[in-house]
Amino acid sequence: MTDSLNPNNYWKVLKNRLKKEGSQLVTNCNQLKMPSSDGKMYKTDVMNTEQLFRLIQSVPSPKAEPFKLWMAQVAKDRLDEMPNNEEEN
Repeated sequence: MTDSLNPNNYWKVLKNRLKKEGSQLVTNCNQLKMPSSDGKMYKTDVMNTEQLFRLIQSVPSPKAEPFKLWMAQVAKDRLDEMPNNEEEN
């Protein structure tokens, strides 16, 4: 998504920035051992769907913008589908 030549470093810098901003996102991130391209098992940060969406919102890259816009549209559509409580009263 970022075209970073070093994605591990990008993730490290982003995690540090989020921590400095007071985000609990990285603190609540779990790690699982997953296979790497070299066949070895390494601890890898994993997130649930909500955490992943929050992370995407914080990515400072123009390439993340289309996905951010899509997430906003889906949220708006969901809100529009909800019954209007004011009309029911």
